[in-house]
Amino acid sequence: MTTAEFRATTAEETRALGARLAALLAPGDLVVLSGPLGAGKTTLVQGIAEGLKVRGPITSPTFVIARVHPSLSGGPALVHADAYRLGGTLEVDDLDLDASLEESVTVVEWGEGLVEGLSDDRLEVHVERGAEGEERRVRVTGAGPRWSGLSLA
Repeated sequence: MTTAEFRATTAEETRALGARLAALLAPGDLVVLSGPLGAGKTTLVQGIAEGLKVRGPITSPTFVIARVHPSLSGGPALVHADAYRLGGTLEVDDLDLDASLEESVTVVEWGEGLVEGLSDDRLEVHVERGAEGEERRVRVTGAGPRWSGLSLA
């Protein structure tokens, strides 16, 4: 596994980090986001969306569970899902995330322990609040052959 750690001191820096991650992403990629409530997961996804150049706005999909954001530039769509309200892997299966996985970039907030079975290759991203204000600490781990040897820094 390849791991990198980042620090962002503002929401803008968190979005910029998301845009940097987007530059590494391709159709078929799965990103699993974890971290406490209010840690900045959706802010990071906003940056990923900006980097992928998809139609927005990007808001937390907690109540709709999943949204598809089509590309504005001929790239992959962004499937943004939120597993917070899901009770287990059977409910994840009901979302049919695997149906669009190959042609989209799929980002699942609160997906840890629920969606890893969708792909052997994935980025696991843990976001947590820092000691002060808007500071965030972000740990990105690449799992599977797709991410082995790839520099995340």
